[in-house]
Amino acid sequence: MLTDDERKALVSNKVRQARETWEETVGIIENGHWYAAANRMYYACYYMTSALLLKNGQSAHTHGGIIGLFGLHFIKTGVISSDLGKFYSLRQTGDYDDWKVVTESDIMPLIPTAESFLDTLENLIRRDGYLEEVK
Repeated sequence: MLTDDERKALVSNKVRQARETWEETVGIIENGHWYAAANRMYYACYYMTSALLLKNGQSAHTHGGIIGLFGLHFIKTGVISSDLGKFYSLRQTGDYDDWKVVTESDIMPLIPTAESFLDTLENLIRRDGYLEEVK
C-alpha cells in the first residue's frame, strides 16, 4: 500500500514519462518512422492513463487491465468522452499485426487526438492541486 507521498511521486513520474515519450513521438514523426511513432504515441497515452488511475487508487498489471479500468472509471462514468476512450482503447496494431503497414497517413491524423488525450488526462490529474508542475 502506497502512502500519499509515494503515490504522488509515482504519479508525477508517470506524467513526466508520458510527456517525455510524447516528445520522442514528435521527433520520430519528424524523421518519418511510422511504426516507431505509433508505438511511442501509444506508450505516451499508456503512461498518462496509468498516472490517472494511480491518482485515483487504481492500478493494473496488463495493458488490457489499464484499458478496462480506464473504461470503467472514466469513460462509462462520462468523465472522459467516449471518443477519447475509443482512441485509447485501439491499441496500436503496428506492434502486433504482421500484415498492417503503418504510414504517414495513419499517424498524422492521430496527433491532435493524442495531444487532446494527454492534456485532458493531465488536467484531471492536476485537478485540485494534486501535482505541482512536472519539470
